Amino acid sequence: KEGWLYPKFMEQVCPGLPDWTALMKPECVQALSTPDTAPNGRFLDYPAEWGSRTPTIIADNNMPYTAVPSGSEGALVAELYSSEAAKTPLVMMFWGPHYSLAENDVGWVKMPPCKDQTNAHCIKSPEVVKTVWSGFGAKWPAAYAFLKAFKVDSDAYQEMAVAVDKKGEDLDAVVKEWVDSHESTWQPWIDAAKK
Repeated sequence: KEGWLYPKFMEQVCPGLPDWTALMKPECVQALSTPDTAPNGRFLDYPAEWGSRTPTIIADNNMPYTAVPSGSEGALVAELYSSEAAKTPLVMMFWGPHYSLAENDVGWVKMPPCKDQTNAHCIKSPEVVKTVWSGFGAKWPAAYAFLKAFKVDSDAYQEMAVAVDKKGEDLDAVVKEWVDSHESTWQPWIDAAKK
């Protein structure tokens, strides 16, 4: 998932969220306004070097917001944690799965209409694609069937990412713990490979 994210408490600050029109209400704009963006609200964006569609989408929809680039992924994550802890209003560009989403109660804005369907004017959930060499299925049919069936949901991924990326736990140990406690999830992958 990729799009505009907010800590869940923002639904009291901007009634009507997750619908994007809630962000247009004067009390919501004011709550998100900072000395650097006033009278506009502040919208925390990806770092400038990543490129962003947010300023274009804000302009396309005449939204009273200023997109402010963050310094890094770490800065985005730190601001999300800080906002949640202090209940400081925040709307930001983000993606999932990400370990921080396992530890923060967030919502995703239902995006405004796209001026056109190009990447510059529209944020769509990225497609998840599994790719293999064109001869992979013929050479290794069981592995191919396994990979086709393999699917880990975002919540499981995020919980494991917290353990590895934030808590510094050993990747192999975290994966083993997941495998040991989720046989009903992975057994169908094995069964597909045995056919």
